Amino acid sequence: MALRESPFSNQFVAGLHSVAWWLIFPCFWFLDRLIAVCISTTFEKRLRYEQECYLNPLRVFFGAILFLCLFLITAPIALLGFVLWVPLQAARRPFSYHRQRVTTREDQVDGDWALGRSGGSFGFVTANLCLLPDSLARFNNLSQTQVRSRLIGQLIIQGVTRPADLPSSTTQENMHCLLTPTHPSYGATESQPPSSPLNTEKQTAVRDTNVHTKDVIIDVREDTDPTSADSLVMHEDSSQSCPSGGRTSQKSKGLDDIPWEVSALFPVNVDFVLLEEAFDRRAARRLKDILSPFFGHVLYDVGLYGFQGCSSFKFFNSGIFFASRYPILEASFHCFPNGRGEDSLASKGVLSVKVLVGQTQRLKNAVGFFNCTHLHAPEDDGPIRYEQLDMLSKWISEFQAQTKKEDEIVVFDVLCGDFNFDNCSPRALDSKLQGPGSGNPVDALEQKHSLFDSYKDPCRAGPGKEKPWVIGTLLEQPTLYDDAVSTPERMKMSVESEVVRKRFIAPPVAPKGCVLEYPEPGAPWVGRRIDYVLYREATVSRHLRTEVEKITFVTQFAGLTDHIPVGMRLRVSVDTEEPDV
Repeated sequence: MALRESPFSNQFVAGLHSVAWWLIFPCFWFLDRLIAVCISTTFEKRLRYEQECYLNPLRVFFGAILFLCLFLITAPIALLGFVLWVPLQAARRPFSYHRQRVTTREDQVDGDWALGRSGGSFGFVTANLCLLPDSLARFNNLSQTQVRSRLIGQLIIQGVTRPADLPSSTTQENMHCLLTPTHPSYGATESQPPSSPLNTEKQTAVRDTNVHTKDVIIDVREDTDPTSADSLVMHEDSSQSCPSGGRTSQKSKGLDDIPWEVSALFPVNVDFVLLEEAFDRRAARRLKDILSPFFGHVLYDVGLYGFQGCSSFKFFNSGIFFASRYPILEASFHCFPNGRGEDSLASKGVLSVKVLVGQTQRLKNAVGFFNCTHLHAPEDDGPIRYEQLDMLSKWISEFQAQTKKEDEIVVFDVLCGDFNFDNCSPRALDSKLQGPGSGNPVDALEQKHSLFDSYKDPCRAGPGKEKPWVIGTLLEQPTLYDDAVSTPERMKMSVESEVVRKRFIAPPVAPKGCVLEYPEPGAPWVGRRIDYVLYREATVSRHLRTEVEKITFVTQFAGLTDHIPVGMRLRVSVDTEEPDV
């Protein structure tokens, strides 16, 4: 049975909910602007310094007074809307679903898996976007949430729909020429300062992607697989911009020999996109509108509000946003009940989804399980994250047990998201602390969780040890607008260099009172990788085998978020000559 699109069971309740929210929204928006006008990003400060503009105190003073007055005027109306809005959450399903016909994909879904015993491959990407209300995003040195959401959506579409033989190091301008945009520049309608990272190369590259580029999509899907050996050689030869010590588009020299790449563009032919911190509802809807013509099935506004199912009142949803090219059969969301501090204001949790990826030769449905999460953020709260890992393992197992049918085969089982702990923290040294517990890294508890015994992490060599080719995914917020990381190509060059990326990727965090020794002698400098893409083989149907084709670190969101997206392409193949599929 297909999911209904509205989170409410009838139109009357949905209409009441909309009325309540629009009563709240003006007051909410004025409060957001009141806080935002008082907080500047490092880019805005630098721009005022370069332009020798000294009127900012007056702008802050009069802006604060204006928005404070408007906030107070609209507060009584918002209170009325809030009283109506809170009880309606009991009738709300914890996500909204958007379905849109995508001819180039859904017409093929019944035939793709049935084409033969060679199997198929699936592309996954996860990215943390920090799409908070503008005032809160500024605490992370980011601004203009609505503008960023539109740019991010457009860049995703431009990356995944580019010709498969286009090198990943191709500049944004060249890619723009190949994609033949149909609408004027976004910057023409929402102007930015001439040197803004939201307005320089991205303004020339990004065009409105609310278009039905069927010809482009068809060409992409019929092109040669970009993870083939020939394509890998082509990428290596084309990456002449890699600095000394840089690493790009090659196979890791290890036991598993996994191909990996640092790419200035999103991987082509991505099938599933998971985005975290899409907290702002308007930004999430804008992403949905942009991505849905290509990813026809979207779950957004995921999470619980009010007192529904969690220990404390939730002002924000989970921030999870899931887009799929394949039809969604089942979906379930669970909220973590142990959030603390500012994290307790959001309903962080686990979204579990079952998707239909095709039909087998024996007319069985081929399905995949996809699980999305965002764990507790504060660095010192490792025990809370450990409990959340226990809970998500339990909820995932329950969801799969309840939704798996006898006439279905499981093609893949993937878990990804922002785990908020790294796997590179080494031992911490402190000559003053010699008692039990000293010498343990901040994230040591989570690194040893049994989840990593069932789910495989392609980037992980062991607890607390990354593979030598891995790069961190958490960027240093004060340096987001430095010239060396201001464009996708520049960020690509910077993070490929072990010497340069130390300035821009966050290092491991030492326990309080301890001195951190990092990296260990002879080990590369990696930085904090807190964005994970994992896969499990034990739950995949017998006679099927999964293998990682490529891991991709994507720099296309330079200046738009404080994380580096991570992609994985997973190949599923038939392991025997007489499969039960």
